Amino acid sequence: MATSNDHRKVTKRSSNACSRCRRQKIKCSGQQPCSNCGRRNLACIFDDRDNKVLVTQGYLSDLQAKLAQLESNSGEGSNSTETRASQKDDQDRERGRGDSPDGQQATSPSSPRGTRESSPRSRQNLEDADLTNPMVESSKFMSSSSGRTFYLGTSSNWSFHGQILNLVHQHIRKSPLPSADLLFDGSAYDLPWDGSRSMPDSGAPIIPSIDYAIFLINAVKFHCAQLVHLFDEEEFMANLHAFYSNAESGAWKESLWYIHFLLIIAFGKTFVQHKNHAPRPPGADFFIQALQLLPDTNRLCREPVTAVEILCCISLYLQALDSRNAAHVTIGQAMRIALAQGMHTDMPVVDLGETLVQRCRKIWWTVYILDRQMTSLMGLPQNIRDDDITCQLPHFSHSAQRTAALDMQIKLARIYADMTRTVYGAKGRLRKKFVISMKAVLDDLTTLAQELRQSFPLHADDRFAGISRMPAHLHLLYYQTIVVVTRPLLFCCVKKFFESPREVEPLVSSRKIRQLLSMSLEASQKILSILESLQDQGLLETFLPWDLDSLFVSTMVIILTRFVDATLLDNQSAWLNKAYSFLETMVASGNRIAAFRVIELRKLDEMLGDYLLNEHRPLSSSTMHDSGIGTQHSELGFSLPEGYHSTAGMIPPDDSLPPPYTGLSDEGSGFGDDLTAEQILAVAESMDIEGTDWLSFATLDNYQMVDPQL
Repeated sequence: MATSNDHRKVTKRSSNACSRCRRQKIKCSGQQPCSNCGRRNLACIFDDRDNKVLVTQGYLSDLQAKLAQLESNSGEGSNSTETRASQKDDQDRERGRGDSPDGQQATSPSSPRGTRESSPRSRQNLEDADLTNPMVESSKFMSSSSGRTFYLGTSSNWSFHGQILNLVHQHIRKSPLPSADLLFDGSAYDLPWDGSRSMPDSGAPIIPSIDYAIFLINAVKFHCAQLVHLFDEEEFMANLHAFYSNAESGAWKESLWYIHFLLIIAFGKTFVQHKNHAPRPPGADFFIQALQLLPDTNRLCREPVTAVEILCCISLYLQALDSRNAAHVTIGQAMRIALAQGMHTDMPVVDLGETLVQRCRKIWWTVYILDRQMTSLMGLPQNIRDDDITCQLPHFSHSAQRTAALDMQIKLARIYADMTRTVYGAKGRLRKKFVISMKAVLDDLTTLAQELRQSFPLHADDRFAGISRMPAHLHLLYYQTIVVVTRPLLFCCVKKFFESPREVEPLVSSRKIRQLLSMSLEASQKILSILESLQDQGLLETFLPWDLDSLFVSTMVIILTRFVDATLLDNQSAWLNKAYSFLETMVASGNRIAAFRVIELRKLDEMLGDYLLNEHRPLSSSTMHDSGIGTQHSELGFSLPEGYHSTAGMIPPDDSLPPPYTGLSDEGSGFGDDLTAEQILAVAESMDIEGTDWLSFATLDNYQMVDPQL
């Protein structure tokens, strides 16, 4: 009997885990110090606020009676309005508290009021309320300082960033965010071309020597070939040698191959010529000449295979220049030509030949992945249903791993597109459909987690240092999906911080919300760890958009999370400074977009810091801006776009950076080597939509982005 009682005590005690075990989501012994902290000789802290306290129904009834009496006396005294507001805040906060595991209502010692059981009628009213994802209902149009109006799709990274900046600016500066404080589409670089198709011969760039051309082509193969298909090497190189053997004839300017060649040279220049801070990237002259020579659609459709490869090159280059609208339209044209050619089908080898079919399969899946990614980042509907696609995966000679990697890219692109359609869709709802959609995306990710860890480990062989580019790319896409699917909840928490600050602590401390925020934060840490390993090897991509996209979304999460609840992450400033150091590397390599993004991020971070100081909220050293301002934007080495301005600092010093990255098993990450299928599934299963935690978002009104230009 004694043994049974002892066992029950240990079980009950272990449910109240210490802060460290709770943060890392590992089993805690419940003793003080617990076994985990004891083995590591670390301080073991138990937060009494997490204790569950049971109260009687009579006690709750007495509290309800007192509340009714206070409300009935609301007309007396000058403080009656404040009293009523205070009681309502307490009641709303209590609705946000979760049920205890055994079904009894629980209260926290930090709150004098118990949590009242919602009646079936009141709960049904809340469920039927129009609780929409605030990212869906926000205004979708904003004008730049030039007067041009842009559509901001719901799942767009730039839309989220703009809405957050506007929300913070409105509450702290008491005015809408000026359009000049945001970098709009296509304004980072200067491509002096009026769109005409004719070009004087004297304006043509000088073609490099054949040796240098081959060097540039190999650079493109190194940076792009594992991720996307841009050209067929055998045919392309054969035409290259033929071109240099007969270049003086001038007939090549009428061929699509010559346009293709100019685009590949343009890419190669950007990969080999770093530290360029001119308004246009290296190789831009070749890119512009290719656009000037590009024929109309009728001509492209006569050579559809080469035409689609050319359009893929153009769209990816435009995306890297932050010309997102033009990139999306161009990849859409590539998609239409590929569809008309039947590349989305199981093309018959008997009729078309093995070589052409394999090339078309590589082309199709590149178009598919780029189209899914660009459309999702624009926050727009997808162009084709997956049910209509029967194209098989291509075969890569002597590399089965590349086929598996392509398959993983396709799966991740599909999950990301489904997230855009559901979580960020027109009917996304916080209470039911929204939460169910979020859970469905996390469930889908669990099916990939184990495959990703086993087939594409970041450290495949202990004999070799560093990580490979393709596994790193896949893991970055995987973690970015986790961040994007959960960030509407972070947006809600930030909004509630300004509008109902008394409700923030019980909301963030609720088990369901806290688990999701922690998972988003830890996914952001993983992104930074992977990027650090790439930077150490000189593999951090400074022109193509993928690394910058992952860095941008993860940095935003760290900034917002430390504002909402600094206890979710230790050494917040160290992690943030790590992110800024990667941005500094990109800026030093000539990436103008990274320079503008860091200005915007610093502006956001400074406004949030000012708010905390002015509100006299207790600040830890990690919450303060202990790194200073650093370099100003006037010292970037190049001019800002016309109308763009910011008073924010640029890059903080790196003397407070964390120790060098030593691998993803780093103890501070909280999820071991990876976010495993079991861990994501546990979080997804905790998203019980019938719990009261989600109802706390009922008080959120739809936040409208107010554009001063409209």
